Amino acid sequence: MRQYSNINRRDVLATGLAASTLFPSSAVAAKTEEHPVALTSHGPVRGYIRDNVKTFKGVRYGADTSERRFQKPVAPIPWQDPVDSFDYGAASPQRGDREAMGEDCLFLNVWTPALADGGARPVIVYFHGGAYNSGSGSHSLYDGVNLVNKGDVVVITVNHRLNAFGYLYLPMLTGGAFPDSGNAGIWDLVLALGWVRDNAAAFGGDPSRVMVFGQSGGGAKIATMMAAPAARGLFHSAATMSGQQVTASGPLNATERARAFLDAASIEYDDVESLKTAPAEKMIEALSAVDPINSERGLYFGPVLDERFLTQHPFWPEAPAQSASIPMILGNTKDETRNLIGNREPDTFDLTWDEVPARLARHMRVDISPIEVLETYRRVYPDYSPSDVFFAATTAGRSWRGQVEESDARARQVAPTWVYQMNLPSPLDGGKWGAPHTFDIPLAFDNMEKEGSMTGTGRSARRVADQLSKAFINLARNGDPNHDSIPQWGKHNLPARETMVFDEETQLVSDPRKEERELFAKVPFIQWGT
Repeated sequence: MRQYSNINRRDVLATGLAASTLFPSSAVAAKTEEHPVALTSHGPVRGYIRDNVKTFKGVRYGADTSERRFQKPVAPIPWQDPVDSFDYGAASPQRGDREAMGEDCLFLNVWTPALADGGARPVIVYFHGGAYNSGSGSHSLYDGVNLVNKGDVVVITVNHRLNAFGYLYLPMLTGGAFPDSGNAGIWDLVLALGWVRDNAAAFGGDPSRVMVFGQSGGGAKIATMMAAPAARGLFHSAATMSGQQVTASGPLNATERARAFLDAASIEYDDVESLKTAPAEKMIEALSAVDPINSERGLYFGPVLDERFLTQHPFWPEAPAQSASIPMILGNTKDETRNLIGNREPDTFDLTWDEVPARLARHMRVDISPIEVLETYRRVYPDYSPSDVFFAATTAGRSWRGQVEESDARARQVAPTWVYQMNLPSPLDGGKWGAPHTFDIPLAFDNMEKEGSMTGTGRSARRVADQLSKAFINLARNGDPNHDSIPQWGKHNLPARETMVFDEETQLVSDPRKEERELFAKVPFIQWGT
């Protein structure tokens, strides 16, 4: 059982507690007004108070996965004495530097106004981005204090297994061993949502009003769960931000990727014992393998159509019937690729017209003539520069297109759906980023001043943050995002495609970017990696 020896000094000091709290005596630690104790279904946890919000970080919801590598997660062994929940738990092993990583990573974080008071508050559960490869629920932008104080809600963020630890598909290489390996990371999220159901009331929440929301990979995980029988009934509304999962990986492609990974890790395909015990560091190094399906890209990991967790693609050929009654918001930013591509290839901000077609061919991720794309954009947007065209077309072809597929599928299903487009530009670097990928995270959390935010704190940003965060709170509370600070937000219907455009002036628009949508509708959409 995880015990905590490292308290987050910044957050503890922010509570105004005496310095002795950093090394508390038993008498001080027992003061529930300073360190509230919540009784979870597995045992008691002790948190702290910041800005009137009871905060619990690193709460265990699952057992150490190093002992169940590539398998479905299980509940932890119950404990009796309160466990300090002052600091975030470890993130899943991944490439890059983090303060704490490890296979013992099934932890979540809770922010709440009150404990076990019968308040029946909506519970808002956030799944982090980073595709299926990286990230954690501990980023400063995901801090739940402002949402709690604004909406009288409970906020939860989650860690779970990623990359090969969560999505390496092994059954066809191991004679049927590890049958749940291709979706182990999303099985973790199902276990976390079961924890939310069982513990919502202990944290002042309502288990019948659980909203999941997530950005990028977090949204894709939600889309996947909407089609998964194991997740049925665990959440009651959903919001995805720049995160779609129209199709999943097939088992054959997933198996080829597993071969490439195991080759890079120097592990025999059928060596079950080595698969269970290989050092995590060795596996992280193997993540740099080239993707065997598309050698121009890194190795893809994501959900697999394994006939266990997934028996159908998430949103193909239609929206999943099991989630047709779930109210859902789908949103994207107008300039997704300005940072997704621009950060890696800074010369894309200075393209010439002659250079655009080749760059489009590399980055659109759909099989369409880049010459036709270029000509269409120059006709529709005559004031656009070559770089403007590049970023707009790559956003539409590779990022926004999945949202169009999902929202239109739900409209055909007559499912309660609201769509937004974030147009408000970032003020950073002279406005070069537009409204880029991740821009709406601090707006949804009302965390514009946190490290990593690109929104600034000007009047328009504050207004849009208030509008978007209230919309998410209202979706969680009422199943409808409408509130007094925005125009009436009509549901997404065909052919009108009503879309709330958040900008210097927020307004409901019918079928924005119609010409772009029609251009890319010429070609079938299959999600990258699947």
